[in-house]
Amino acid sequence: MTEAVSRPTLEAVAARAGVSRATVSRVVNGGDGVREPLVERVRRAVEELGYVPNQAARSLVTRRHDAVAVVIAEPETRVFADPFFALQLRGISKELTAHDSQLVLLLTEGPEDHARVGRYLAGGHVDGALVFSLHLDDPLPGLIRGAGVPTVFGGRPGWGDGPRGDGPTVYVDCDNRGGARDAVRHLVALGRTRVAHITGPLDQTSAVDRLDGFRDVMVDADPRLIVEGDFTPAGGERAMRVLLDRCPEVDAVFAANDLSACGALRVLRERGRRVPEDVAVIGFDDMLPVAEGADPPLTTVRQDIEEMGRLMARLLLRGLDRRGRDEAGSTAPGKALGGAPSSLVLPTTLVRRASA
Repeated sequence: MTEAVSRPTLEAVAARAGVSRATVSRVVNGGDGVREPLVERVRRAVEELGYVPNQAARSLVTRRHDAVAVVIAEPETRVFADPFFALQLRGISKELTAHDSQLVLLLTEGPEDHARVGRYLAGGHVDGALVFSLHLDDPLPGLIRGAGVPTVFGGRPGWGDGPRGDGPTVYVDCDNRGGARDAVRHLVALGRTRVAHITGPLDQTSAVDRLDGFRDVMVDADPRLIVEGDFTPAGGERAMRVLLDRCPEVDAVFAANDLSACGALRVLRERGRRVPEDVAVIGFDDMLPVAEGADPPLTTVRQDIEEMGRLMARLLLRGLDRRGRDEAGSTAPGKALGGAPSSLVLPTTLVRRASA
């Protein structure tokens, strides 16, 4: 058995720095009112002694846990198979790490998971939540409102304000509709006249917005040229087979994401259709390993997924800092980012490769 090694205490730091224990506590916990020379002495003593604050004691003082829940409303089989989530988590993790906060990953697949996540958020384990991949009938927004947890959403929620209409909603998204318009306009400019669309799941706002962008350009589109997918390669394959069976003359496809586009490419090869000579294909996301590794390399709409994750975390942390400085120290449930920043919608760009 390894013998426990005693850790440096707050009193030891105070003695080394030649200041009071209260002064060390204020510096360590980020408090104000300490002159800069004393702050430097305390920081130097902390470094020399290797002092690590006791998180439980620190939380009592700061009312912060330095932990943020990342809630993804998808089953683990989807989350760990789709590089979109890895990119978003990377951006979130980088921002949280830079601010010495921990990421707590929570996934939901069914009612039991929703209840578990709701209990966890209400239990005071985290400072806030980042939530994405919501579906329109998802109970998570109501659970979050009940927990009173400061929250930033990834993607435009399907309601106007706050979880289920209570207070302001803060979210980060890309211009899904504008990006879809750019993709379809490019196909039309290539001279394609039978342009089809493989949607994402239409209980998610990103898929709805991209469908709306498609319809903005293809105003009189044949309904048979629109098939619902599910943002997966298998869903893209199924949708492409339906399209070719319905409309063999299709000469272009805008898929709602890169994975769906890759599924469509596989079916087109199976059916002997050349890309882009016979059928031009455009995706959405520009996930580089997917888009550049496609055969042929995929023309797609780029959204900066990692940056969106980083900005979600940044908005949440800024809101938490403002909340901590609020002298009243009370924020109503569902309005936990009082004085919150506005939501952000990032631009998209069309990246041309060989498929269109």
